[in-house]
Amino acid sequence: MGSEGIDDSVRNNFREVVKKFKSLGYEVRDVELPHIKYSLATYYIIMPAEASSNLARFDGVKYGLHRDGKDVIEDYFKTRGEGFGKEARRRIILGAYVLSSGYYDEYYGSALKMKRLITEELNETFGEIDLILTPTTPTPAFKLGEKTTEPLLMYLADIFTVPANIAGLPSISLPSGLAGTLPLGILLTAGLGREDNLFTAGKEFLGE
Repeated sequence: MGSEGIDDSVRNNFREVVKKFKSLGYEVRDVELPHIKYSLATYYIIMPAEASSNLARFDGVKYGLHRDGKDVIEDYFKTRGEGFGKEARRRIILGAYVLSSGYYDEYYGSALKMKRLITEELNETFGEIDLILTPTTPTPAFKLGEKTTEPLLMYLADIFTVPANIAGLPSISLPSGLAGTLPLGILLTAGLGREDNLFTAGKEFLGE
């Protein structure tokens, strides 16, 4: 596990988690995943694009919230403006941009290719191992609403969780300790259809 951007408390907790799994009889080793570093960028191109496409139907006429204005145009702007929060609007705008003519192949098309490479890489890796273990987030939990003005930091918090999302693999987050009063977590990811490995390892880790 690389250490760049990972809080010291998370790194130290992860080391203790590895020791615990070893004490439970698990063989723990490092794996090389060359394309995994592109997961976050890939996710934040594909996900907004799909959200933008799917939410385009919520125009207040046939689907979704409706707000009245003095004319049809104002109806539309008020409905779209009041019906989505800041983050939803941010993602819709980003998605519309990457799907626009001139940028579709450069961004969305490239992200789909990288998604395929990441998926193939993970599936191949799970031919050799049962589980991948990482922290759930690179920092301890932050207070509700604390990072809402810093969307990039919010996105970076997803760095360990998005690979499973991209590849369609089962994963589970488990509590692993505290940094002061703030909770820490570890993430277990298994191969396609191997939720049984997650449940077995998770129960053993939690002592159930």
